[in-house]
Amino acid sequence: MPVRIVAFSGNARRPSRTRTLVEAVASEVARLRTIDLKIFDVVDAGQGIAVASRDALPLPAARIIDAIENADALIVGSPVYKGAYSGLFKHLIDFVHPEALVGKPVALAATGGGPRHALVVEHALRPLFGFFSAQTVPTSVYAGDTEIVDGRVTDATVLERIARAAAELDVLLDLDLRRDGRRLAAAE
Repeated sequence: MPVRIVAFSGNARRPSRTRTLVEAVASEVARLRTIDLKIFDVVDAGQGIAVASRDALPLPAARIIDAIENADALIVGSPVYKGAYSGLFKHLIDFVHPEALVGKPVALAATGGGPRHALVVEHALRPLFGFFSAQTVPTSVYAGDTEIVDGRVTDATVLERIARAAAELDVLLDLDLRRDGRRLAAAE
């Protein structure tokens, strides 16, 4: 049975370097195991997402939240704005029920204008998913404006980090599946 993975890019337009980066991580995970992959960008949430309650979300945004909550694992990425993730990315994540991500394996990625933004993953994204008690993989992936060219990751170091993050996500998925198997066996 394929593992359900949702890749979510916090970019409000396509094509984007952030989408390229989360797709690269997803492709690497797909090389390691069979997956059922859904990829979303913030732009897929549609207009009218500036609402205060989950019940008021437009259907496209509600579907993204539902997919995130029901995935076996997440690959999330955001462009860097003023030293943090994008506001629309955070706005959509704010609608996720905290208990839905407890223990969920998550790979973190970000794109920015240069190396000075690289720590956004550690200082913004990792604490955000720590709040949810998600299991973030140790290796994060960051690409500046010169590491992705014409919709492809071209930098060897970024490619190595993609491979490492995907392998770590794969290990967490195995642990998660074993845990689920023990729970099913105990329930029988």
